Amino acid sequence: MSDQKNCWRRLLLGSGMLAVALSGGLAMSNQTQPEPAHTQPEATGPQAALTTASVRQMLGQKLMLDLRYYCQEATPVGRCRTPLTSLPPELAQLISKYDIGGVILFAENLEDSQQIIALNRQLQQAAANSELKLPLFIGIDQEGGRVARLPRQLATSFSGNMAIGATYPQHGTHFAELTGTILADELLALGINVNFAPTVDVNVNPDNPVINVRAFAEDPATVAELGGAMTAAMQQRGVIAALKHFPGHGDTHVDSHLGLPQVAHSREQIDQVDLLPFSTIITKQQPGMIMTAHIQYPALDSSTFSAKDGQQMVKPATLSRAILHDLLRQQLGYQGLIVTDALDMAGISHFFSPHDAVIATFAAGADIALMPVKLQSPAELADLAALLTTLEQAVVNGELKRNELQASYQRIIKLKQQYPLMPETTAAAQLAKADALLGSPAHRQAELALAQAAITRIPATESDTAETLPELTGKRLLLIMPDSNKAAALSLALQQQSRQPLDIQSLSLLQDDLSSATALLAAADVVISGFITPMPSLAEIGGMDDVSALGPLAARYQRQQQDFLSLLRQVAQLQLPHVFISLRAPYDAAVYGQYADLSLASYAYNSEDKAIAAGDPGATYTALARVLLGLAEPTGRLPVTVKPAPAESPGQTTLQKPQQAP
Repeated sequence: MSDQKNCWRRLLLGSGMLAVALSGGLAMSNQTQPEPAHTQPEATGPQAALTTASVRQMLGQKLMLDLRYYCQEATPVGRCRTPLTSLPPELAQLISKYDIGGVILFAENLEDSQQIIALNRQLQQAAANSELKLPLFIGIDQEGGRVARLPRQLATSFSGNMAIGATYPQHGTHFAELTGTILADELLALGINVNFAPTVDVNVNPDNPVINVRAFAEDPATVAELGGAMTAAMQQRGVIAALKHFPGHGDTHVDSHLGLPQVAHSREQIDQVDLLPFSTIITKQQPGMIMTAHIQYPALDSSTFSAKDGQQMVKPATLSRAILHDLLRQQLGYQGLIVTDALDMAGISHFFSPHDAVIATFAAGADIALMPVKLQSPAELADLAALLTTLEQAVVNGELKRNELQASYQRIIKLKQQYPLMPETTAAAQLAKADALLGSPAHRQAELALAQAAITRIPATESDTAETLPELTGKRLLLIMPDSNKAAALSLALQQQSRQPLDIQSLSLLQDDLSSATALLAAADVVISGFITPMPSLAEIGGMDDVSALGPLAARYQRQQQDFLSLLRQVAQLQLPHVFISLRAPYDAAVYGQYADLSLASYAYNSEDKAIAAGDPGATYTALARVLLGLAEPTGRLPVTVKPAPAESPGQTTLQKPQQAP
């Protein structure tokens, strides 16, 4: 490590110079790749902060706040929907006064490079004004694919984990490493230093509503290898990785945003499947953070708690000392930070008051409480002080042990020292670097390379022997897609990749009136259809602030399913050449693929209206177009088991469960 960087870290953590760094007074050399993060802590700043911090300050460092929305005017609790894109003075003062340890950003906080950099510098300036002067963890869910908070037209978002899993047989860990490197470089350029990724859940349940394509595969060894490669890549570039969701969210059929799932695996099964990626990556890559799951695991902890309504319930992992302290800390030997999943999720908030939930998770062994209280208007700001007072009292009365608080605080300081949390340059220089880096041609080419390598051919039925795609040139094509955006993206990509102009008509499943479908089908020579299964979850929409949207979304999605099946049966009756595209979880090929001659999986579907208007259909649709036109082979391999349908089963809508990995 250079003497310059050693000096910077000592000043940053021990001498109160964080504000100088923000103003550009400590201009660092442009390092494109920080040294590996796993270095021993300095003896100066951290020790000083450790010996001088009060109980309240140590507790403040253990809180990671959600600043997604903020309304200056009086607003009913939970109803504010004004995105926070610049830090209000009263929130800055709160961060400074209570020595807050971190914040999490959402899509609503993020507009463009200049605004994002300015917001993050404001946040770090607020931390510089605190007594401890410790920089903030600034976190984000930038998994890639289904869950990506940065604007997709701005940053490189990739096709996601299951797409990477589909490339594993041919490319090994190449795309996991490439994705981790580029995600980290782009985040760090913006001043974001924690990525709540990768998801290393083992998706053995095709009905999983919230994980599915966020998982690499159903094989735990594959998940461990790819998750470890991505973790190492991000951390070597200077971004803290946070594995999730411990001890595993892969075999649930309930979204923990909406309820409290339970995994009924035996201890042997848990060790061989759910825990294997975590234990392997802990041993080999030493992840900076691990995120807890709001999930009951009776085989790991069958003890109960009394919910706020008096109901006796098995403790979820987030609140279980047996799982967080005994298993993760002691048995698996994890030395990094344990961060909770969002504490406003129904898996916790339906059963605990906010204050009790934070006390319980700290007592269980968590280092950081994520989104512990809502701070969406001036009237709510006092809730943070009230929480800290409650936590202080819990230390006084012994509910929280002082020595464990000090040990947790020391872990936080150690991790903050190991990583470059602060921007190295002035705001102008930082912006110039970010503009050159984010969504650069090289990064977009990497995004396309993954999308192309991931496209997978799925047998449509047990008797499917089709080896060639239908000819599209000179044919009348009909695209049946989930909405007009995706139809436009695929149509644009096909036209761009075809050597000759194509005759393409489109049908959106969001149309209220599908009366034109019969005429469009009658005029078509070839049908290309696509569907997204399952419906969007709160993880990709954003969070619990969006729960009211799920009812209408579910009703619309059910209607789309019914309309899609009806249209596919008409296609089959007309005996039109038909290619089905699974745009998310490939399990749906067991249902819809039986009506097609050939099925493809892309594991991703995202496209942007502005990008399409500017002539960019996105990596996924470009890759699909190349395969559909015979310009590229579908070289991906299914990372999960999809059982082909034996024959047409009208009305069949249940996806078949894959074989569980040993």
